[in-house]
Amino acid sequence: MVTTRFAAAAKLYRQGRLSQYLLLLACLAGVTGLLASRALIALSPLVGVAAALTNPDLRRQWARYKKLRTVWFPALLYGFWWVSAVYTSDWTVWRHEVYRQLPLLGVPLAFGLSVPLSARQRKWVAGGFLGGTALVALGTIARYAQQHTFTNDTFGLGPSLPSITGIFHIHFSLMLALAALVGGVFLYTRKSAPDFQRLLAAGAVLICVGALHILAYRTGLLVFYAILCIDTLVVLLFRRRWVLGLGLLLLLLLGPPAAYHTLPAVRNRVAATLFDIEQFTLHHDINNYSLSKRLAAWHTALALVRQQPWVGVAPADVRSAMMAQYAQHSFGLLPANRVMIHNQYLHQLVGGGVLGLSLWLLVLFGPLLQPGRWQNAYVYHFLLLHAVAILADSLLELQISFNLFVFCYGFLLVAAERRWLTDSLAESYMLESS
Repeated sequence: MVTTRFAAAAKLYRQGRLSQYLLLLACLAGVTGLLASRALIALSPLVGVAAALTNPDLRRQWARYKKLRTVWFPALLYGFWWVSAVYTSDWTVWRHEVYRQLPLLGVPLAFGLSVPLSARQRKWVAGGFLGGTALVALGTIARYAQQHTFTNDTFGLGPSLPSITGIFHIHFSLMLALAALVGGVFLYTRKSAPDFQRLLAAGAVLICVGALHILAYRTGLLVFYAILCIDTLVVLLFRRRWVLGLGLLLLLLLGPPAAYHTLPAVRNRVAATLFDIEQFTLHHDINNYSLSKRLAAWHTALALVRQQPWVGVAPADVRSAMMAQYAQHSFGLLPANRVMIHNQYLHQLVGGGVLGLSLWLLVLFGPLLQPGRWQNAYVYHFLLLHAVAILADSLLELQISFNLFVFCYGFLLVAAERRWLTDSLAESYMLESS
């Protein structure tokens, strides 16, 4: 019996199916972890690395792996943490972050070396994320309906309702926006897909977009409408798809006013946002106001940037440096209300200076400098979504949003560049043989 099982496992290994199945398992575990189980988030990269190591063609794939630029970009960002050891002072945070950010190496390794997923398997993973996010959104809307009066009242103080699985509202709103965009791209690019698939995708998109508005998630709405605006401009000005472009423009113009006049949560959120910002501009007490505290944090961070513009205060020292700067100018904030930066660009600038920010911009926008490799609407939407979202929060500093970014980066960018490289090598071989 043991010999038979070993022979079956050896056969799967030689065929490459073991590596492929492990990668699929890692992807499904990652999606499930993002939506419901934090433990699976930690296990997913380990399974992905195992998938890479069990590729029977590992030696040849390693030679190709080193040519993938999307692998080197995050590796350089991770390497900067090791360089910062020269001038960091908070060694406890440094050691923790060097370990926490290992997925910047492990996830690209998994997608760059494992036997690639088939088109059907990739569809399962994407469909699982879209459908899972929609189901969690439905449950969260149901919870909101049970306590909507209380929830609407609290919008005046800033907090939003987390998902029913405990995902913080900012991260959940990004998942909703990303799922809506993934579903929208699928509906636009896969017009020959079976009707039931398109119907399910359309339903999931409507649920995700509806949840963003019903729950009045500011960050998610900012991202959704910013990308919708970009899509509208691209469709009208470059692709000249007039019917689709005018439809998107109509949605862009009518969606926000309709939500404002029909949804109490949206009206309360808008009023609370304006009142919140007014407290900072009028120099009132801002201890209980979310956006005002962020504005104070941005001013504090800019003061640090002026002091250390080129290499920053060291990535591990950002919190201690911020608290020290608050001690000099607190904006009237009590110690418990002195928040961190809530802007990834500014966070990278404080921690790593111009050098650290440049490395992060290379990760985020470097792929867009290679347009020939990215004939993929999913890639563009993912990168643009994060480019907008990190204006409002330091997403790499929080584990769930960090894992969301790294997983999607590997699943979309590394896998896409690897397919492009494989196709290019195959085409070159055919030309040489002919």
